[in-house]
Amino acid sequence: MAEAVQEQEVSDEDLVAQTQNGDPRAFDALVRKYSPRLYGLVYNMTSNHEDTNDLLQDIFSKAYRSIKGFRGKSSFYTWLHTIGTNTTINFLKKRSRNYHFSLDDVDGNIQHDPEFIELTSGPDARREVNLKELQQRLNEAMGKLSNEHRIVVTMFDIQGMPHAEIAGILKISEGTVRSRLFYAHRQLQNYLQEFLNA
Repeated sequence: MAEAVQEQEVSDEDLVAQTQNGDPRAFDALVRKYSPRLYGLVYNMTSNHEDTNDLLQDIFSKAYRSIKGFRGKSSFYTWLHTIGTNTTINFLKKRSRNYHFSLDDVDGNIQHDPEFIELTSGPDARREVNLKELQQRLNEAMGKLSNEHRIVVTMFDIQGMPHAEIAGILKISEGTVRSRLFYAHRQLQNYLQEFLNA
């Protein structure tokens, strides 16, 4: 318990400096701190727990090997997510099989959205069928997006990252982030339109 409290008091900057000075426990603390959020990002891109676990090991391994070169020009979080995003996108480009994107393990904020509730309201049994079918349609729709569009939707709509943070991680302009989101949302809307109008 004392160790957990102590970890929370140590800043990322201090943990990075300790890691750069050869303390592997400091890097372990960074891994524990950022694994859950990074897992969510990678899983929402790969839709596969096994691939996600393998990629996380690869990402943290790359981060550990590269941390001596980290100079703090961005936050450690942004730097780590940049490595995670690039590693995942490279993996997806190489992957030959077509996996379906899944939001099953994501905390469904959409289920609290007033428009979503209105669209799926009605008798409980019908609502459950609607939710299941909408989930399936959304998974299919996300799977049809390009990697570049899927990553911005994952970061913005699922992980709640602001445009500036996404731009920093992906090394693109905020305008490009907005443009990709607009295009992706339009594609998702077009794909889901038939279901929503039924």
